[in-house]
Amino acid sequence: MTAVPGVIVHRDATVLAQAVSARLITRLVDTQAARGSAHLVLTGGTVGIATLAALAATAAHDAIDWRALDIWWGDERFLPTGHPERNETGARQALLDQVDVDPERVHVMPGPDSGMTAEEAAEAYAVELAKAARPEDHGPVPSFDVLLLGMGPDGHVASLFPDKPAVYEEERSVVAVHGSPKPPPTRLSLTFPALRAARETWVVVAGEDKAQAVHLALSGAGPFQVPAAGARGRQRTLFLLDRAAAAKIPPGLGRIASP
Repeated sequence: MTAVPGVIVHRDATVLAQAVSARLITRLVDTQAARGSAHLVLTGGTVGIATLAALAATAAHDAIDWRALDIWWGDERFLPTGHPERNETGARQALLDQVDVDPERVHVMPGPDSGMTAEEAAEAYAVELAKAARPEDHGPVPSFDVLLLGMGPDGHVASLFPDKPAVYEEERSVVAVHGSPKPPPTRLSLTFPALRAARETWVVVAGEDKAQAVHLALSGAGPFQVPAAGARGRQRTLFLLDRAAAAKIPPGLGRIASP
């Protein structure tokens, strides 16, 4: 697991989304050229969905072999299919309905309309992850090539909230989250063991209200109190920020400011 994250700062949230989308195209194309396919984990939130929209808006997205891409989610609101607050719904509207993805490789977290409880849905998603894992992968999940994460003002990533039971889970790859501090109260989330299987983890954050949490995540805070501090890739970790979110980062992290 990488020890020191890279920090890259862009002018504002719009430029940040565009830059992340360009970086993502390069990473996925290179991965597919080397291995034939790739695994990508999506996130929701304003910047996460803006990144997908920026990806859809550029002709360069045609360089990705969408049929050879497995798409996963780091977390999902336990709401019916098509609900506007589901991360899946936002991702489909922003990007997935506009590119030639293989429906069998778009791995959606089940909602209550599946007939499953949240716990059953979490277990079903864990089984799906395990089926996609190969012997050379690290544990019962695929080695995600890029794991995209947003971050809340409290430092949460996916649906791992500070000091809630899910942040302490070390056995299961997916859990049901109840009593979320942020509505809706019931969610599904990858756990730290699953997140840590990623080759590269990109934490994408915009906004002044996130600046203190970014500071803590990059200053050695504990992952139980600041879950973003535990979001680390095996090969590389990047905090991709706008200037407002980067306002309080510790000195000496070698940030790269865009024009």
